[in-house]
Amino acid sequence: MTSDPYCPHPAVLRSVEPETPGVATFGMEFQEPARAAAFHHRPGQFNMVYLPGVGEVAISIASAPGEGVGLRHTIRFVGRVTNALQSLRPGAVLGLRGPYGSAWPVEEARGRDVVLVAGGLGLAPLRPAVKALLAERAQYGRLWLLYGARQPSDRLYVAEYADWERAGLELLVTVDRADASWRGAVGIVPLLFRKLALDPSRTLVLTCGPEVMMRATVHEAIDRGVAASDVYVSLERNMQCAVGLCGHCQLGPEFLCMNGPVFPYERVARFLGKEHF
Repeated sequence: MTSDPYCPHPAVLRSVEPETPGVATFGMEFQEPARAAAFHHRPGQFNMVYLPGVGEVAISIASAPGEGVGLRHTIRFVGRVTNALQSLRPGAVLGLRGPYGSAWPVEEARGRDVVLVAGGLGLAPLRPAVKALLAERAQYGRLWLLYGARQPSDRLYVAEYADWERAGLELLVTVDRADASWRGAVGIVPLLFRKLALDPSRTLVLTCGPEVMMRATVHEAIDRGVAASDVYVSLERNMQCAVGLCGHCQLGPEFLCMNGPVFPYERVARFLGKEHF
């Protein structure tokens, strides 16, 4: 974390890559070489992205540690700040502060099978975990990615799928609504669990997406014999300050920006899906 948690560091926008309608991946690089060298993050953490004169927003880091120069943030244009970011072009200067939050248990997963389950934009926080697992592929058992999107055109990172599969990831994709070109599965992503030959005693499940999808994923995993303690969820609702000061992200006794966004399911089970905690 930055030494001054309230101070964003200037970063140059290097690239804007359209992903799906209304979603793009922004490549950013710190202006200060010392800040770039000092920045270290873990898969699953997030940054606060600051646009001067507009505000800031919490965005998951979509690049893996050590993956090239700079940082990637995949952003959906849905609010005041993100809609303003949509107008930026390479060369623009914005602010970054972070990294913040907890991370996916990549190290703890060594020697185990891992199922990553993503819905929609939930693949962005899981992409660094995919890259980290594949970077040391021999250290893990079977690796599955179950991914669901509303429709084929909403899938993220499509150009990377073939490389991930060649590296040893088993990828299953489903959509809610098919088009004429779609030949894959249709239905909700948790149902893809039923296609897996799991050894539940050695399986770890990491999931990110809409909370209703994550709840269904947890239930499918537990029904298949995976221990609740081996299921991790990423909760990202209402994060605004990243340092536990404003209280907007409080869920029961947890501040999602500080104690999360990645939690063991058991720790947040009684609050997941409730709107008024």
